[in-house]
Amino acid sequence: GPERSRAGQAARVALHYLNYRQGSPSALRALGQVRKATLKAIPGIGHKYYLQFTTEDYKSSNTFYEHRSDVGTCLATVLYLKRKPRPAVNINCTYTKDQKQTREDDYSFYKKMRQQTKSIIGNEIPDNDGNIEPDLEPVWALAVAGSSYIMWEKSTENLGYFMAQVKNVKQWITKDDSTDFDYTVILHEIPTQEMISCHLRVIWIPGHPLKVKYFCLSENQSSESGEGSGIESGSTTGIFNEKEANF
Repeated sequence: GPERSRAGQAARVALHYLNYRQGSPSALRALGQVRKATLKAIPGIGHKYYLQFTTEDYKSSNTFYEHRSDVGTCLATVLYLKRKPRPAVNINCTYTKDQKQTREDDYSFYKKMRQQTKSIIGNEIPDNDGNIEPDLEPVWALAVAGSSYIMWEKSTENLGYFMAQVKNVKQWITKDDSTDFDYTVILHEIPTQEMISCHLRVIWIPGHPLKVKYFCLSENQSSESGEGSGIESGSTTGIFNEKEANF
């Protein structure tokens, strides 16, 4: 029913926030199963969801991977504010994936990008058959992390988003320590089924907050833009200050 759908939507919002804040293309998570959900209406403020859900490795949750991998459970609160455009999120998760390996994978990708003398350029990731070239998987994953900021910021209680495709990507060769990418990404809006095109600039150093700037345009909306640097309202800690009975 609609309550179950909204609980799933709220859990995905929490994961958009988490994926953006973590800023790790190797540690992306997707929603597994919502185990518990409670909705609290706060007069004059908005609706607050208390959630417990499982998560999957983001890569394995997509159709071009055969096996899904459970990577931990999360507790989260998602508050949709009446007078603020983006939801306020608190989230705390267990993590079964090898975090040392995740950091090594991030650094390996970063080192490879820093050694590039010629810009990486790609189109239609994944392709029409759902395939991604292995060398472009981390580039695509970084786009997911950056797009998570847009999807968190644009989400409402009734509208959700998935990143459907990286339409094109270009790497900028920089002289500082960062890796710098320009993307055009296609977001799938649920339940309207509208496809929204966003230009996305992502600046990344492993272990540091993502820097994101974006500009989106859809057929039925005026243009929207925004930017983030990994330090936003909400938190990935402190969830247990909430009364545990709510879960």
